[in-house]
Amino acid sequence: MGVEDRSVPHTIREKTKLLNRARRIGGQVDAIERALESERACADILNLIVAARGAMNALMAEVLEEHVRSHVLGSAKPDSPRTRAAEELVDVVRAYLK
Repeated sequence: MGVEDRSVPHTIREKTKLLNRARRIGGQVDAIERALESERACADILNLIVAARGAMNALMAEVLEEHVRSHVLGSAKPDSPRTRAAEELVDVVRAYLK
């Protein structure tokens, strides 16, 4: 058995964009911590949490979509049943994560 190729070219290609998203999420989590420390209003804290959750879901959807396209579909033809099913899956996951 050979070693599985674990490289993720789609992630490497989008590395800067993904890192920027992750850093923004980190900033949002820091803002939640600061809000809790300063005893801000519950509604303010909840809004910060909702924003961080939305950002995390968007990052998840983006990485998942690229994973499906790169690793599940691979070189499948654009009009194949497999491609259509993958597109449907991506659409459902994106809708779920909104």
